[in-house]
Amino acid sequence: MDFDSGYVMTIDGADAPGGGTVEVVNPATGKSFASAPRASAAELDAAVDAATRAWPAWRDTPVAERRKALVAAADAIAANAESLARLFTREQGRPFPLALSEIKSAAYWLKATAKLDLPVDVIEDTDTRRIEVHHVPLGVVCAIVPWNFPVLLAVWKIAPALLAGNTMVLKPSPFTPLTSLKLGELLRGAFPRGVLNIISGGDELGPMMTAHPGFAKISFTGSTATGKRVMEAASKELKRITLELGGNDAAIILPDVDIDQVAEQIFFGAFYNTAQVCVATKRMYIHADIYDRLRDKLHEIAQRVVVGDGARQGTDYGPIQNAPQYARVMNLLDDARANGLVLLQGRAVPEEGYFIPLTLVDNPPEDSRVVQEEAFGPILPLLRFDDLDEVIARANASDYGLAGAVWSGDVDRAVEIAHRLDTGTVWINQNLQNTPFTPFAGAKQSGFGVENGVAGLLEYTRPKSLFIPKPAA
Repeated sequence: MDFDSGYVMTIDGADAPGGGTVEVVNPATGKSFASAPRASAAELDAAVDAATRAWPAWRDTPVAERRKALVAAADAIAANAESLARLFTREQGRPFPLALSEIKSAAYWLKATAKLDLPVDVIEDTDTRRIEVHHVPLGVVCAIVPWNFPVLLAVWKIAPALLAGNTMVLKPSPFTPLTSLKLGELLRGAFPRGVLNIISGGDELGPMMTAHPGFAKISFTGSTATGKRVMEAASKELKRITLELGGNDAAIILPDVDIDQVAEQIFFGAFYNTAQVCVATKRMYIHADIYDRLRDKLHEIAQRVVVGDGARQGTDYGPIQNAPQYARVMNLLDDARANGLVLLQGRAVPEEGYFIPLTLVDNPPEDSRVVQEEAFGPILPLLRFDDLDEVIARANASDYGLAGAVWSGDVDRAVEIAHRLDTGTVWINQNLQNTPFTPFAGAKQSGFGVENGVAGLLEYTRPKSLFIPKPAA
């Protein structure tokens, strides 16, 4: 397969070129290097029709065969991992080794999800009757995937939806469509025609999909503002929804940590993928006793690591992925400078492309924009605290509640603090960890529904209760 050209959509197991095109920009240069098909309303209809036709047979396919299909998909991805990763780096910007890690993680996620079982719950089993609750598929799923993790987050939707017996139409971000389109070609051999359809387009395609009456469910990952519009669109026909949305994730660093031991990991947890991670640390609360030392250590790391073109060997962090996000992050930086905040920046970055120096903000006011808004870019406010109850209240004072972290030499104490944080996930002395078997969900405006694990698998089903009589003795 040619991974450098020939980008087509997959509808009903075949090529679909699209009526127009969407230019794809390499964020390391700011210049277009390829184009993706732009799906029309007719092509969206064709994809939904294909998925609808494929659904009855796929629903009735034994789950063991559906498992084998997921494993075959994983094998196809793994066999082409390096080619996919090179394309990924060109359109997404992440350094090649980390791009390759995402591709391999996607293959692992497929195989791991294939091991999950849909439970049959026995509610009652007496001499006169048995009540069973089965979990049956919904139908055709609409999946909308963001640009920050375009392959792994696609698989987070593909694997459970298809294992549960649904079919799917998936749309990647218009900023990162190419790797997903090649994924669609690769996986044609794993799934029957129409089971997995992948289409691309501009900003207009998402609303067309969420409004389409042919979908039984929408699974969306993206911003909270867009998630609210998705929820509104789904309400018109009571479509099921899963929304994985934004976060302004707080980390609390207690004074008993070993700074030399944890600083690198803390830094990585904030800036991985150039801080374009929904669960990255976005607000770092550091106890006053160690604030200056940890701040200086983090600044030292920022000045050491290399920000540049992800295709070049030795690059640690890539560019902001797209021009609109670059403008938003620059606006936050300009606001911080205008308000006299102290910025501690890393080494110089290339002038070409969407690059921003890794930036620490030294103890800004709690009400400043860099604290209150999710930057989704390499700006990390460091905030000093003295009182534990106060800092927990500050950490919880957000409309978001996706993830958080607590760092301490006393794990039991850290667990007590974790229980008081209003988030779906809390890491203790670690960050950015997840598994295919662990439910991932947000509190407050960080999401609706669950991904991963049995709970995530059940999101793609509805309960069906059977009342089964027993013959009289």
